[in-house]
Amino acid sequence: MNKSNNKASDRKVYSYEEKILLVDDKSTIGKVAGVYLGKEYDFTYLEDPIKAIEWLNEGNVPDLIISDIRMPLMMGDEFLRYMKNNELFKSIPIVMLSSEESTTERIRLLEEGAEDYILKPFNPLELKIRIKKIID
Repeated sequence: MNKSNNKASDRKVYSYEEKILLVDDKSTIGKVAGVYLGKEYDFTYLEDPIKAIEWLNEGNVPDLIISDIRMPLMMGDEFLRYMKNNELFKSIPIVMLSSEESTTERIRLLEEGAEDYILKPFNPLELKIRIKKIID
């Protein structure tokens, strides 16, 4: 019996330590991010903050959340405030995504507790590097 074959078969191929939640109303963003982040992280995509809050309240706790700012049911900045005012979730780092280049908005969101602010369209590799720096 070859021990090296056993080690390879015992490996958990789809087991990831870090969990990332992406909240964005545009499914194409979810698909692109999933392709790049799903290889290294336990990746979950939800299309609005209301569903994200329900998911979190079911006991799911990601290591990082990426949230769009402009969404129809609840704005990303409202979601950020909810998260940072909730004792259970306030320590989860949140990266905000926006298609608007606004220094005022970026500063406001960073002051309100966002870990980072990334402009759309984003380079998926840049997003991956920024996430890695936050999680590590």
